Amino acid sequence: MEKLKLHSPDFTQENIAKLAELFPNCITEATDEKGSIKRSIDFDQLRQELSSSIVEGSQERYQLNWPGKREALLTANAPIAKTLRPCREESVAFDTTKNLFIEGDNLDALKLLQETYLNKVKMIYIDPPYNTGNDFIYEDDFAEDAETYFERSNQKDEIGNRMVANTEANGRFHSDWLSMMYPRLKLARNLLRDEGVIFISIDDNEQANLKRLCDEIFGDENYVNTISINSKVSAGASGGGEDKKLKKNIEYLHMYAKNIEQLPPVNPPYKESLLFDYIAQMKKDGKSFKYTNILYKKENLKFFKTIKDGSGDDIDIHEVCDFEIKTVKQVSQLESISEEAVFIKYYDQIMTTTNAQTSIRDRVWAATGNGNQLFTATYKPKSGKNKGNSIELLFYGKQKVLLIWLKDTSIIKNNNIFKREKIGTYWDGFSWINVSKEGDTKFDNGKKPISMIQRMVSLYSSSPDAVILDFFSGSSTTAHAVLELNAEDGGQRKFIMVQLHERCDDKSEAFKDGYKSIAEIGKERIRRAGKKIKSESALTAPDLDIGFRVLKIDSSNMSDVYYSPDEVKQGDLPGQINNIREGRNEEDLLFQVLLDWGVDLSLPITREVIAGKNVFFVDGNALAACFEVGIDESFVKLLAAKHPLRAVFFDASFSSDSVKINIEQIFKLISPTTEIKTI
Repeated sequence: MEKLKLHSPDFTQENIAKLAELFPNCITEATDEKGSIKRSIDFDQLRQELSSSIVEGSQERYQLNWPGKREALLTANAPIAKTLRPCREESVAFDTTKNLFIEGDNLDALKLLQETYLNKVKMIYIDPPYNTGNDFIYEDDFAEDAETYFERSNQKDEIGNRMVANTEANGRFHSDWLSMMYPRLKLARNLLRDEGVIFISIDDNEQANLKRLCDEIFGDENYVNTISINSKVSAGASGGGEDKKLKKNIEYLHMYAKNIEQLPPVNPPYKESLLFDYIAQMKKDGKSFKYTNILYKKENLKFFKTIKDGSGDDIDIHEVCDFEIKTVKQVSQLESISEEAVFIKYYDQIMTTTNAQTSIRDRVWAATGNGNQLFTATYKPKSGKNKGNSIELLFYGKQKVLLIWLKDTSIIKNNNIFKREKIGTYWDGFSWINVSKEGDTKFDNGKKPISMIQRMVSLYSSSPDAVILDFFSGSSTTAHAVLELNAEDGGQRKFIMVQLHERCDDKSEAFKDGYKSIAEIGKERIRRAGKKIKSESALTAPDLDIGFRVLKIDSSNMSDVYYSPDEVKQGDLPGQINNIREGRNEEDLLFQVLLDWGVDLSLPITREVIAGKNVFFVDGNALAACFEVGIDESFVKLLAAKHPLRAVFFDASFSSDSVKINIEQIFKLISPTTEIKTI
């Protein structure tokens, strides 16, 4: 029983709780004046969150620290002047697909997605570099400026993204890896929905550091599980160093929720075996199968009494006045059918009993006594998979043993019963032998099985339109897994893949097959997988979305026109009239507008000619954009009659200053709810 506080609220702790929601990485532990450990604020870290320059400071506290951490936080918070440029020729069903493939540095991608996908992603899966000593990692803040060095060491890709080989000889071996991961995970957290979850693959090298890093970014209270993956033949667990160590055959998945209180009940994975094969194996192992009884008859229920559970809520008890329990064998003989047929016919009634101690059983036993009777107890559990739903339990005999059902531990499919066993935090059974060839594309760099990704997606992403993000997408296994799941269950899950245009090793099988970059492998895999899945599910999933919209990270579409007055020269002024970067087209501008306005990048796009001018319409009338010159009042009136929610124009495209002034008045009269902007 809780005691009354007998004091006013502790506003300090309430404020700390509020800050924890915004900045979980600023919550730490400190010693109070009495020597007790309490939750407190890391003010140095909070100052860094609110500063655009590196903040110095030191204070004794419990935390994960490394050289470069402040720079990594500054990197996460620093704005970038970049955009996403559409690439129709590399896309599939560009105008209608809901899926995205973003090519470029994933740190830039995560920053660009902040407004559009804030709190919208259901699940994130990433398979980052494991930091084995042979990996290339992102270097976000290089001091080195010798271009020849980067080209010579293959640390600069074709479009200027710099990568470094993080060898064990590097004095900042762990620090550099943590500095790479920190800003990316911090930005990724923002994109997750409150009920969202992130899965991160890792091996022995950094799993401990990754766990502590995630504890800081997501909050240790939002830690869900660490899953051990049997990957004994995968490239990432090859068994190196076996002269002094045990063979490595395990990798890990760290799981964190955005808010564990909002995380939905898990859909646990199962291992399934044909029931009669399962029973035969038990006999071979000298064990007996327990589910051999049938509640053959259950009639004439009579109200007995209502008692209370531990929370004071009702438990309604009824006595079953007419019931009969028989064995499977007895029914087989009685009805002259095989035992296998009995299991099928009486599937919902086959049961066994258990003496498991529960508060409900104890209360029912106390209320009903030791008579050899059958009682039902109806109540609403406070936790578990049936939380808040009314369920019925049956208790039998002098000790009121609980009846448990075969149907709760099995599933019937195509007139066959499959015994199901819950799989916990050890996952086995994935085929790794030909995993490098899955998706009809060769990729030797730590490719993961499709079935493994599908299991992750299925755990928490039951919503049919969930957004799945992978920002270390590699060969796009995650996209492949999403397409297959959608084909199987009719879902409309959407994926966002992010992959650097990282050059393939000249000696790799992928390079020999004609792929210049890992991004090319990923895109081609989605094309091939989509085509194959579509053909195989033409009847069951005719509307399956197998397309993807390719967007490439590039410099802003706007020219570099931001100078202080003393920097502007007379000869520069004519170039400031048109602020659009040379070589950019109208569709480039449209996607920059979508980013700036926070509009979903996967919405359908159409074009329409109005008064001789091309107008883009996004998702019907969610946004209308016209970047042509010579816009006059007659055109504006026709566009306003479409009643778009948003309208955007090129600032220098109006036929006169008066048109620019009058445009808002025209919209106010014809479409007053339209929001208008110019670029």
